[in-house]
Amino acid sequence: MSRQWAGLLGGLILAWLAVPSFAATDLPAALDLRAESAQAARAGGPLIVIYSRQDCKYCEAVKRDYLKPLAANPRYRDRVLVRQINQDGETQAITDFKGGTSTHARVATAEKVKLVPVVAFYGPDGRQLAAPIVGARLPDFYQSYLEDAVDQSARALKKP
Repeated sequence: MSRQWAGLLGGLILAWLAVPSFAATDLPAALDLRAESAQAARAGGPLIVIYSRQDCKYCEAVKRDYLKPLAANPRYRDRVLVRQINQDGETQAITDFKGGTSTHARVATAEKVKLVPVVAFYGPDGRQLAAPIVGARLPDFYQSYLEDAVDQSARALKKP
């Protein structure tokens, strides 16, 4: 009997280890784009949205290597809000920039996101403050692209 339990337990552990640990790199899901973009603007920065997919290894790298550290960086953490929209989130409810009810997948389609990752920078009411970063790009320069877009977004928010 104990051999059966040990075999079962061993099989469960192996199955658990085989599952990708994508959840470990997930960022908070966008819930209300209108409110979240207004909150970020009040802090003087953009709402940063990564459009991602569950099966996208490049998305995971961008979240893990750039967006999570940016959100924790003392220079940025109080003035940016980072959220995730899942392109394959057919059932994930969200309030769009106009206050309407939608899903993650429909918002991604409305924003013309075809390939992921896409990191977009929004101000109030969904106004794009900087050009989105499409793809994983060169790792040596990605942090610079990201910081430049955040700074450009902050300047755009100050313009009337």
